[in-house]
Amino acid sequence: MDINLQNKKIELIQWISTLNDQSLIEKIMTLRKKEKTDWWNEISTDEKNSIEKGIQDANIGKLTPHSKVKKIYEKWL
Repeated sequence: MDINLQNKKIELIQWISTLNDQSLIEKIMTLRKKEKTDWWNEISTDEKNSIEKGIQDANIGKLTPHSKVKKIYEKWL
């Protein structure tokens, strides 16, 4: 494991252990819970349907080459 990452973890643990602010602790707990949540359960039905349609299209080879997509959207990139 990266030593810098390990040091950051230790620093966070030490900082959290000194916290007395209940609202900040609750925010951290909410963040932790959200990290455990499957993003699929957080998106709308329309988004799920769109993803599933894209997967079906890809499975049958109905794809658009990257070069063509770049040409279509280059003015926004």
